[in-house]
Amino acid sequence: MANAPLKEVFSDITLTVDPNTFKEPSRVKYILTECGIPVTGTLRYKVQGSFDEIEDLFVKMSSLDRYAAPTLRDSPLHHQQRPWSPTPVKPVEIVGAVWDFIQQRCSKELKRIQGEDVLIHKPHDKMVVTFQSNRKDTVRVHFARERFVTFYQRLATDLKVKTYSLDPRYYKSLQVQFPELLIEGIPSKDKITVTGRYMHIVLLEDFLLHSSSFAVTSQRPLTPQRVSARASGTTHNKQSDEEESCPICLNTIKENKKKTLKCKHSFCRGCLEEAFKIKPVCPTCGVVYGELKGTQPKDGTMTTTKERSSLSGYEKYGTIVIQYHIPSGIQKEEHPNPGQPYQGASRTAYLPDSSEGRNILALLKRAFDQRLTFTIGRSSTTGMENMVTWNDIHHKTSRNGGTSCYGYPDPDYLSRLQDELKVKGIY
Repeated sequence: MANAPLKEVFSDITLTVDPNTFKEPSRVKYILTECGIPVTGTLRYKVQGSFDEIEDLFVKMSSLDRYAAPTLRDSPLHHQQRPWSPTPVKPVEIVGAVWDFIQQRCSKELKRIQGEDVLIHKPHDKMVVTFQSNRKDTVRVHFARERFVTFYQRLATDLKVKTYSLDPRYYKSLQVQFPELLIEGIPSKDKITVTGRYMHIVLLEDFLLHSSSFAVTSQRPLTPQRVSARASGTTHNKQSDEEESCPICLNTIKENKKKTLKCKHSFCRGCLEEAFKIKPVCPTCGVVYGELKGTQPKDGTMTTTKERSSLSGYEKYGTIVIQYHIPSGIQKEEHPNPGQPYQGASRTAYLPDSSEGRNILALLKRAFDQRLTFTIGRSSTTGMENMVTWNDIHHKTSRNGGTSCYGYPDPDYLSRLQDELKVKGIY
């Protein structure tokens, strides 16, 4: 998901063009005419189209000279119109673990989003990223911000943070074997924290399960090609096109040990049983088999109330207010540090009181009952261990502020939330 091409992420885009912010307004109108846009006497033109069409127009416009500080001083309408003031570019609130992963494992994608003129920066004392342009071109900055928000949200949905016990002698070897994962920890300790996309985490856990000593060097090298083959589930044995390879172990599947799921993906029976111990989902496509049970503490509560006030973007409806409360307690065997205390949490989330919102509320209640909403681990905002944290089901914890503040408006949020719940078998 996180690597979806931008033209698929942005299927319909609107670009606002103000010819009077350019030194040659006539040239701007000529380019608009070339693109089939009717040029009238309006001050601004709104152009709608696909990502490729808008990007092509944007590139053409970027080649023209603009005023350093946008003004209508030279326009014949100077005395009738107040000078145009660029909209401030708001910072985007981020989670520490996701930002660290982007910097260390997605640097190429980050550079592509920035382009040559925009700088995406995180201040040392704040959990936000800011957007600036050396040319003071707010159009480019706004465009980069929207691309970053879409990329960030898709990546955060797929990202997992796990803690494992590991013999310190094999710490560096594991980093070499799994370059797609961000592996952190103190080599002198016996625990590491791993951040990565879901499929790569599954591959790591499968690898550790099949290694009696966690000695990475005693196993066959797991090259990037092997990781890709496992993740895609499409690799075949080169000796024969008729032989089918197991996407987990990469060996040829023996017919008497073959297990084919309803989604039509096949595996070695033993490999699939081991994978299902981690999570009962198809390792290739993610279809859930059975009912997932999470590690959320058992004594939490979920209550809902309704208010007449509306959320931005859902002005016709009231608001559903969800209150979660997970009290502090002692970790069980299923948790990262059994016997140690954990810090509880109280959270408030919001949904529109529409038919779609009510349907999603029922799904969220199922997820909570199956202990999938929260887990115990490291807080991605404070870095503290043994904390109750969200478990990859993203909630709107603000009534407003947009996506950067985890609030509304966000037109695609309800559909994204349903996709996240479906990954966990809730639909």
